[in-house]
Amino acid sequence: MEAGVQKGRFITFEGIDGAGKSSQIAAVVSMLVARGLVVEQSREPGGTRLGESLRELLLHESMHLETEAMLMFAARREHLAARIEPALVRGEWVVCDRFSDATYAYQVGGRGLAAEKFSVLENWVHPGFQPDLTLLFDLPPEIAASRVASTGADPDRFEREQRDFFVRVREAYLQRACDAAGRICVIDANRPPAQIREEIERLIVERFFT
Repeated sequence: MEAGVQKGRFITFEGIDGAGKSSQIAAVVSMLVARGLVVEQSREPGGTRLGESLRELLLHESMHLETEAMLMFAARREHLAARIEPALVRGEWVVCDRFSDATYAYQVGGRGLAAEKFSVLENWVHPGFQPDLTLLFDLPPEIAASRVASTGADPDRFEREQRDFFVRVREAYLQRACDAAGRICVIDANRPPAQIREEIERLIVERFFT
């Protein structure tokens, strides 16, 4: 997106599976709508018909690491072009479950993709464009795993990874947060949902409404 075009705001939620993002995303959307804003809620990978098809492949089909990374960014490019950028230009707010920080954490941190290759893809797909605010839900992997297991749902191929994988993902997320401290706010997700919701609402109000 060209500089100066963006009118709306773009908020993303990040964290390992089981960190509790879903209910908080719904709460944030409700809060923003209550303030009279038009909100587009989405997720990655996915967000478009093509993106959802790619999501199914990414979550359930084995593939080469670089294929995985390129498919993530292919879905993201479509998502940006079809939904995110048009919504922001219209002055709407976009709230999204995951964006490029997730690719850095899972593919670079977890899988071992070269950071230089990630940077090439990121700079190609959305040069100079990042979320206005990213909320990173931080949680020890063992707690996240127990939460995922308690749902009884069939795990996808990422959720089936071992603890060491999620330790690397968590470390990569936290490193990314250090590198972009002005954009990424780390949320302690090992607390009651009401406390987390209160902190998130405070952060959003301070960032955008004061």
